[in-house]
Amino acid sequence: MDIIANWSVWAEIIATITGVLCVYLQTKEKVSAWFFGIISVSLLAMIFLDAHLVSDFILHIIFLILNIYGWWTWRNYKNEQHNENKVLVLSKNGWVIVVSTILLVTPLWGYTMLRYFNADFAYFDAFTTVGSLVAQYLLAKKYIENWLVWIIVDIVAIGVYTLKGLFFVAFLFMVYLVLCTKGYLDWKKRDRNNYSHPINHLIDKQ
Repeated sequence: MDIIANWSVWAEIIATITGVLCVYLQTKEKVSAWFFGIISVSLLAMIFLDAHLVSDFILHIIFLILNIYGWWTWRNYKNEQHNENKVLVLSKNGWVIVVSTILLVTPLWGYTMLRYFNADFAYFDAFTTVGSLVAQYLLAKKYIENWLVWIIVDIVAIGVYTLKGLFFVAFLFMVYLVLCTKGYLDWKKRDRNNYSHPINHLIDKQ
């Protein structure tokens, strides 16, 4: 195979590198993280479309929208006076919404994938998909609990990819697991002297 002629190979490599950079910079709360995230998910969307993996293509289009939203949100936080270090915290009601969304949507998505596409590990794969979307939204809004959701998603994903023999992808998610753990610990211990809870968010801890 001529690797130079195969654009998808280079796209996968660039998507992987920019994806890792994105997560690392997010642990540092850098707005520039979203730039790398946009590159990564855009390339993956192109790869999945070329491979006729419509479900994965649609998923990464949603990720693209969430990355653009995250960039816009974090940029606004940075520009707000006294909110450079703004991080939100889920209330009990927020946790109920997050957990309920994952528990309700996962079996529906898993059944659809199993019934119409005969997918392997359909319900575990559905969990990683739904959990990723929820975690990405929480990250875009800058809820610290996004890292906890990502950690659980990564653990499940590592198991699924290992069982499927996708050892490189499983290793990549191990890297993500380490970065997400670092992200949670770093965000939690960082000085939040400028932090204040907004009063108009339904699921923020007041």
